[in-house]
Amino acid sequence: MTHARRAAALLLLVLLVAAAGLVAGRAVSASGVWEVLGGGGDPMARHVVLRLRLPRTLVALAAGASLGLAGTVLQSALRNPLAGPEVTGVTPGAVLGAVTASGLGLAGWESPAAVVTAACLGGFAGAGLLWLLAGRGKGDPAQTAVHGVLVSAVLSGLTAMVLLVAPGELGSVVQWLVGSTEGRVWEHWHLLWPWAAVWALAACALAAPLTLLRCGDEQASAAGLDTGRARAAALVCAVALTAGAVSAVGALGFVGLLVPHLAFALFGADLRAALPGAALLGAAVVGGADAAAQWLSQLVARAVDMDRLSVPAGALTTCVGAVLLLMVARRRTLNEEQG
Repeated sequence: MTHARRAAALLLLVLLVAAAGLVAGRAVSASGVWEVLGGGGDPMARHVVLRLRLPRTLVALAAGASLGLAGTVLQSALRNPLAGPEVTGVTPGAVLGAVTASGLGLAGWESPAAVVTAACLGGFAGAGLLWLLAGRGKGDPAQTAVHGVLVSAVLSGLTAMVLLVAPGELGSVVQWLVGSTEGRVWEHWHLLWPWAAVWALAACALAAPLTLLRCGDEQASAAGLDTGRARAAALVCAVALTAGAVSAVGALGFVGLLVPHLAFALFGADLRAALPGAALLGAAVVGGADAAAQWLSQLVARAVDMDRLSVPAGALTTCVGAVLLLMVARRRTLNEEQG
C-alpha cells in the first residue's frame, strides 16, 4: 500500500473516530445527532451536539495530532525512540506551569487563555532545563534520555509540592495530571486550533532537516546542515505543540511516545510522509480514547448504579500505552537476543 493510500485510510479512521465521539452519550441518540448535523433537531439536542460534543471532539483530535507530531519531532531530533514529550521534561513542565498558575489563582481549567500561557511557559522551562543539562553531551541520545528522565522526575516532584501547598486545587488539576477531554467547549477549540495549525506547519517545514538528523550529526553536517540550529528549532516546535495540547486536555500519557513508532512503521523514515501520518494517528488515538472513555463511563455508571461517572481519556491512553510499550520493549529485546 502506498503512502497516499495509507494516509487516506488514516483520514477515514479519524472521521470514524470523530463520528463515534459525536454519538457517544445518553442525552442524544445517534439518529438525533445526524438530525442536528443536518440542520434539524430540537433546541436541547442542538445544544448538546453543537455546543458540547462537537467542540469536545474537535479539541481531542487537535490535541492528539499535536502530541503525535511533537513526539515524532522529538524522537527524530534527538535520535532516540524513547524521547517522547512525557520523558523529556516537556509534558511535566507544561503540567507544572498549569498547576502552579491554578494554585496561585492566575488560571483555571475554565480559563483556557491563561492556561495556554502557563503551560507554554512551563513546557519551555522544562525543555530549557533539559537543554542546559544535556547540551554538553552534544546531542548524545543516551545522555539526553537520562537527563530527560531526571528533569521529568524533578518537575513531577515540584508539581506534587504545589499540590501539597494548595490542596484545595486538587480537584481542578487532576484533569491536567491525568488528561481529560471533559468539558471542552468552543473557547478551547478557538484557542487550540490556530496554535496547533501554526506549529504543525512549522513541524512539516522541518521534515528535511529532521530526516537528516535521524541519520546522525556527522552525516547531517556533511550534507551542510547546521545541526545545532536545526535541533533547537525542532525542540521549540515540539515544546509548543506539547504545551498547546496539555493546556487543552492535560497530560495524556504515552500518546507522544508511541504514536511516532506507528508512524515510522507505516510511512518509513522519510519525515515528509511520517509527520502528517503521525498527526493523523495522534488524532485517531486521542479521539478514539475520548469516545471509548465516554462509552466506558456509561457502562461503569450503570454497573455501580450512579447517575454520572466520568472516566478520563488520559486513563485509557496511559493503560493501553503502558501495555504497548511493554510489548515494544519485549519485542526489541527478543530481536537483540536473536541478532
